[in-house]
Amino acid sequence: MNEFFTLQGGVEMPCRGLGVFQNKDPEVCERSILSAIECGYRMIDTAAVYGNEAAVGRAVKACGVPREQLFITTKLWYADCGYRLAKRALERSLKKLGLDYVDLYLIHEPYGWIKDAWRAMEECVEEGKVRAIGVSNFERADLEKLMSVAKIKPAVDQIELHPFFQREELVSFLRENGIVPEAWAPFAEGKRGIFENPVLKEIAQRNGCTVAQAILAWLHARGVAVIPKSARPERIAENFNFMNVSLGEEDMRAIAALDGGESLFPWDKGWRRPMRKVMGFFHTGF
Repeated sequence: MNEFFTLQGGVEMPCRGLGVFQNKDPEVCERSILSAIECGYRMIDTAAVYGNEAAVGRAVKACGVPREQLFITTKLWYADCGYRLAKRALERSLKKLGLDYVDLYLIHEPYGWIKDAWRAMEECVEEGKVRAIGVSNFERADLEKLMSVAKIKPAVDQIELHPFFQREELVSFLRENGIVPEAWAPFAEGKRGIFENPVLKEIAQRNGCTVAQAILAWLHARGVAVIPKSARPERIAENFNFMNVSLGEEDMRAIAALDGGESLFPWDKGWRRPMRKVMGFFHTGF
C-alpha cells in the first residue's frame, strides 16, 4: 500500500492523518496529537473554525519531529472567503499554529467570494506560506466552476465519505482530474451502528482486523486519504495500523452494497443549500 499521495505540484501528502474536529479541550487535543505522532502519524488536520489551531501548534513544537517531516492542514472558513480576508485569515492561522507555512490550505465550504479567495491562496503558494491548496465539501459543479478560473488546480477535496455514503460519481470525477479525495467522518461518526454492522464485522473477522481498520483499508483501496478522529491513544494506534489490512474483491463488493446514497448528516442538507442563496455563491463570487 502506498504511504503517500502525490498532489498537484508534486507535494507528497501522507495517506493517513489525525483529524481534530470537535477536539476543543486544548490539553486533550495536544495529548492526542502527541500520541498520534509517537505511533507514526505525520499528518494533522485542523481548521480555523475548530478553535484548536494553537493546541496543534504546541503539539507540533513539542513532538520532537522535524517540521519538514510533518504535514499540517488547516482551512479557510467561509466568512473569510475573499481576497484580503483570506490573506488575513491565513496569517491568523499561521500565528496560532506557530508555523511559517502550512502544507495544505483548504476552502472549508463552497460559499463566499471563491474566485478572490482562491487567487489569494494561489499567491500564498507563490510566497511559500502554503505548499498546496484545495477545497472541502465541494461538489462536481463547484469544482468545475473553480477550475475554470484557477491557475493552480485544487489538490484535494475533503468530503463526507464512508460505507453508507460512498459517492462513487464524485470520487471518479476527482480521480479523473487528479484531485485526491479525503474522507472526513470515515466512520460516519458512529451513526447507524457502523461498528456493529454485520457485514463489516464479518469482513473484519475474516481479515483479522477491527471494523475501523477494515473501513480505512476500503477507503485506501479506493484512492482516498483518511483523517480518522480519536482522542484515545489505543484507538489512534489502531487506526494507524490499517495499512496491514488488504481486502479482497469479495470484501470490496460487500462494502459497496452498503451504500445508501445520501448524507447521514442532516445539517448538510439543512443549511448548506440555503446558504448558496444567502451568500450569492458563484452568482456574485465569479
